[in-house]
Amino acid sequence: MKKGIHPKYQEVVFMDTTTGFKFLSGSTKFSKETIEFEGNTYPLIRVETSADSHPFYTGKAKFQAADGRIARFNKKYGK
Repeated sequence: MKKGIHPKYQEVVFMDTTTGFKFLSGSTKFSKETIEFEGNTYPLIRVETSADSHPFYTGKAKFQAADGRIARFNKKYGK
């Protein structure tokens, strides 16, 4: 790899702004805001949605089956 062209990779804390859930991960994102997490200081990245608040992962997602062409025809014409 060439030196000086890659962004700095560091450990950061991501915080879900909806639920307050925090987790530590590696990222190239930069933030001036810091937080004390598990005894160390890390940059803080605020996110709107994480696995803690996303409907798919929390089990609150609503799935609707997509009707196929034959099912729509039968529904429309009563067969």
